[in-house]
Amino acid sequence: MKYDAEHDTLVLAGRRFRSRLIVGTGKYSSFPVMKEALAESGAEIVTVAVRRVNLDRSRESLLDYIDTGRFMILPNTAGCYTAEDAIRVANLGREAGLSEWVKLEVIGDERTLFPDTEALLTATKIMVKDGFIVLPYTNDDPVMARKLEDAGAAAVMPLGAPIGSGMGLQNRSNLRIILESASVPVIVDAGVGTASDATIALELGCDAVLMNTGIAGAEDPVAMARAMKLAVQAGRLAYKAGRIPQKLHASASSPLEGISR
Repeated sequence: MKYDAEHDTLVLAGRRFRSRLIVGTGKYSSFPVMKEALAESGAEIVTVAVRRVNLDRSRESLLDYIDTGRFMILPNTAGCYTAEDAIRVANLGREAGLSEWVKLEVIGDERTLFPDTEALLTATKIMVKDGFIVLPYTNDDPVMARKLEDAGAAAVMPLGAPIGSGMGLQNRSNLRIILESASVPVIVDAGVGTASDATIALELGCDAVLMNTGIAGAEDPVAMARAMKLAVQAGRLAYKAGRIPQKLHASASSPLEGISR
């Protein structure tokens, strides 16, 4: 069947998005650079750390540089180390008018920034009941991914590698297992360092990629934002096109049948 790119959209909690790239707003050298990179990325969803933004707008804020007519703001609970703290921060963002959507982070280790999955699951259950659309950042554990989905998460977001590491996808096998059983979107979150990492995630069948440092930390964030946009598009196109089987031995591009010797 021919791939119909025009109608192939990312669906999250019933809402459709044309872009499968979600980008963060931290770590840029300046707000103007961030604004330009966001525009070049083609993303429709941008994450904003509630604890790091001036919600009352009493002074300059990154929110001043985000066109809410173009981008949906996805608040995140970055910097939270307990379920209670994450729930409080998410409610703070919602009360400030950011969104009832939330990228839920509950960190369990300060050095690796790996998630505390037990606290993450607890927070997910409470927040779903409280009307939040929860997208939890988790490890690449298929069992936890299933539990988060059962708890009502709108998507599961397993890490590709530690946050900000740029190491790319370190456990493709686990991602494949998660993809086999998940009935909600699977979004790779964390560890993407360059365009090929994003392409591989989409080629595996992941529904989207979320990244911040891979773009913001590049020597030219604006150029890298464009590279990531194209990488995600290429990866999705290749996945839908259906790659050839991998073989141990060669297979001639020009068949020899019918050729006289």
